[in-house]
Amino acid sequence: MQNAPASAALKGKLSNKAKWKSLKSNYPLLLMFLPVLVYYVAFRYIPLLGALIISVKKYQPALGIIGSKWVGLEYFDQFIHSVFFWRLLRNTLAINFFQLILGFTAPILLALMLNEIGSSKFKKTVQSVTYLPNFISSVVVVGIVVVFLSPTTGVVNSIITKLGMEKIHFLTEPSYFWIIYTLMVIWQTTGYGAIIYLAALTGISPELYEASKIDGAGRWRQLWHITLPGISSTIVILLLMRLGNLLEVGYESIILLYNPSIYSTADVISTYVYRRGILNGDYSFASAVGFFQSVIGLVLIVTANKIAKKYTESSLW
Repeated sequence: MQNAPASAALKGKLSNKAKWKSLKSNYPLLLMFLPVLVYYVAFRYIPLLGALIISVKKYQPALGIIGSKWVGLEYFDQFIHSVFFWRLLRNTLAINFFQLILGFTAPILLALMLNEIGSSKFKKTVQSVTYLPNFISSVVVVGIVVVFLSPTTGVVNSIITKLGMEKIHFLTEPSYFWIIYTLMVIWQTTGYGAIIYLAALTGISPELYEASKIDGAGRWRQLWHITLPGISSTIVILLLMRLGNLLEVGYESIILLYNPSIYSTADVISTYVYRRGILNGDYSFASAVGFFQSVIGLVLIVTANKIAKKYTESSLW
């Protein structure tokens, strides 16, 4: 019993030695990670502190962050009690819901279909074609959508008129915006998202498929019992990361695509903050809403991670 403290101290020393040994052996990897760490500290965490301070002050550039007047939670209260709050929240959640149901599943389906293609040349061609839109600028993508949906020269309306129906002004009808934006994002990002799932599919042992063939399993059974369980951890991790951004929508494309006639369905939190905070110079309000989004995102991702940890074998931490 008297040797217990000495034994604990010895274990602690051995543990510290093991840690230092691990650090020394992995120092090239740590050096590679160092720029990433510096980037996040300099451009993410330090600005986050400044944004938090600005959100509780009536920020005036001439006075600076310290000299500006303290207003507390005034801007948070303004946003929550704004006449636009529920409309903005509805539109943001609706667009994210469509992207979660359609946009999140599209890369999985594409990766599964590509995995079933036998010809490697055809597989690479399809993968390249679907991957290329990710490199196209959002301005160009929105321009393509506008041209395709034009009521006068658009391909879609030309087909509609040939079928004997009247032209549709897609970009001035509020009811069409959610699905137009969702399909545009799917077209642009599906090929890029499928790469992650294709990489996960390569990690599944071919012996499992061979054993299932011997047992008489067809393609559908192999898909259900081998392929999907093999990439389930990847799906869960990416879903958790997606849930953390449930109140964020790519405002750049929406700003380029929308107009006042469809604000009722196209205006989201990010675009409202852009108009109010950036165009009108209300930086404190923009910081308050940004911090509000971050807090909600943190709550969502922590909650989703706990649920995933409880019911699955995968989680972020």
